This record gives sequence, structure tokens and C-alpha cells, in this order.
Amino acid sequence: MDGNHDKITCKDYYKVLEVDYDASDEKIRLNYRKLALKWHPDKHKGDCAVTEKFQEINEAYTVLSDPDKRLEYDLSGNYEIDKYTLGEYLSRFKGMILTCNGLGISHTSIWSQPLMELNDFKEYKV
Repeated sequence: MDGNHDKITCKDYYKVLEVDYDASDEKIRLNYRKLALKWHPDKHKGDCAVTEKFQEINEAYTVLSDPDKRLEYDLSGNYEIDKYTLGEYLSRFKGMILTCNGLGISHTSIWSQPLMELNDFKEYKV
């Protein structure tokens, strides 16, 4: 892979747009507009760093404003855990944490039932 692709995949678009990981579409849109106005190149007389920041904001909004792209990004986005605080980590991955509890298997599932029966049998035998 080229270096540019690595750079794109490591960006945290939620941080770029300064929104929470569970932000509504409206919050994403409002923050995008605020940041786009603040970092618009016309206001900064051609400063290259500002132009790059503006493009990064547009890139983040392009992904997070489209439900399909956002879902794909959320599933395959930035998972460099060491770059998150505990609060950010829990906020970013709470959907996966909540839905992956035992891979969605409840404590009384068909997979755990034989083990529970085996334990019950041992109790009666002793």
C-alpha cells in the first residue's frame, strides 16, 4: 500500500469533525458547517496547512454523512486502541461491546446448556 492510503485509514473522522462517536446526523452536519467555515481556505489566504485541514474536514463529512459509508467506516475504521482514552474507547466501541456480549449468546443459550446440565449432574452424583 502507498503511504497516502495508510494515512487515510488511520484518521479518526469523528475527532476531525469534533463529534461524539454516536453523534446524530444533524450534529455531524452542524459541526461540519462550523468547521468548514472556520477552516475555509479563502479566509486564510492560501495557507497550505489550512487547505489540508479543510480537505480533511470534507473527507470526514463525506464518510460520516452517508449512512452506508459511515457503517463501513465504523466497522473497519480506526482501531488503534492505544490512541484512545478510556472514555473515548468506550464511546467509540460501545455498539460493538454491547452487541458482542458473548457474541450475542445469552447465558442460557443452546451452547451453554449442555455445560449447565453437566454441572447439575455432578452436583447430584456427589
